[in-house]
Amino acid sequence: MRTVLILTAGYGEGHRAAARGLKEGLDLLGEVRAEILDLFAPAFGALYHRTRRAYMQGIHQPASFWTSAAAALNRFPYTGQLLRCLWPLKKALTQALSETRPAAVISTFPAYAHLVRGCAREAGLRDLKSVVLVTDSLVPSPLWIQCDADAFLLPNEDTSNALRDRGLSPDRIFVSGFPVSPKFAAQSEARPEPGAGVRPRVVYRIDGQPGRAIPLVERLLREDKTDLTVLAGRDEGLLKALEEVAEHVGRPLNALGWVSDMPQLLRRNHLLIGRAGGTTIQEALAAQIPMLMNHIPQGPAEGSARLLLQNGCGAHCPTNEAVFSVLDQLFSKGALGWQQMHRHACALSRPDAAITTARWIGQKLKKTAPPQASGFGMRPGK
Repeated sequence: MRTVLILTAGYGEGHRAAARGLKEGLDLLGEVRAEILDLFAPAFGALYHRTRRAYMQGIHQPASFWTSAAAALNRFPYTGQLLRCLWPLKKALTQALSETRPAAVISTFPAYAHLVRGCAREAGLRDLKSVVLVTDSLVPSPLWIQCDADAFLLPNEDTSNALRDRGLSPDRIFVSGFPVSPKFAAQSEARPEPGAGVRPRVVYRIDGQPGRAIPLVERLLREDKTDLTVLAGRDEGLLKALEEVAEHVGRPLNALGWVSDMPQLLRRNHLLIGRAGGTTIQEALAAQIPMLMNHIPQGPAEGSARLLLQNGCGAHCPTNEAVFSVLDQLFSKGALGWQQMHRHACALSRPDAAITTARWIGQKLKKTAPPQASGFGMRPGK
């Protein structure tokens, strides 16, 4: 069985989520053996973990910070060349290619794509396919496309159009969708539409801002217009506080900690409230539910939030009052507002993206000969 390496990194959850979803898709098809690697860890050790923490702190920087960073990348034409100087990462990648001898490499983090060709030559691999899986929407960093890859897998048509405008050849583009878990595409119990005796089912995913979350939950419980599920993650203190609020108000609340089956949870609800993380938005679209974004972080995830807004699949609610105002608009008058947002979300939804992408990869590999050694450190013969 041929091997596919999926290369990822921890600078934002979207890269890892895409890698996990794609591996699930490839495993389900069973045509290739898929392996996920984060080579930044062995390449850079403690430095990698420090820079990851710095990146996560950076998403809370003002918009001007990210605007300046993006403008610098756009103006500086040699970023790709500088990435090729990351010799510890090159060494780790060359070693991984030599040991696994894959038929293809899928990069869910852009730095790898700039190194694959050179490392493949060093590993003595012929016909190694290099594919870039772009996890950002609308305005991806130039790093994604300033590389010599065979193909680019894009999350949606809007991003495809934007990259074509930047000069990316259409014959190297495949609009695959964001590869969320294939569980989003599995058959499930039909979700009744809100209205006509069906109470709106709302999931509130708390990701930061606990001081804002408690008053929001308390008011939602007091108004008693929705069936509310609240996700506290691994914050046991927050989970206990939520349970105390529900007991004080005297209303039922489905308060959960860490959730292992997000696809099933989202697909049985009507609306998601939470921080506009790139993965969270893609999961909401896969579950075909609108999203109220109570915080839009700066940086790469901002493109996914804009995708949601410009396609009418959600709303930005920077205050609790804005949340209640939009909730009223969505679920009043027979939930006509929700129905409209739901239709727009369905139009963008690609719950089977992992399977579709895995099938596309399998078809591409069938057209190539198995990888062969061509002499370590030597260019393959023509």
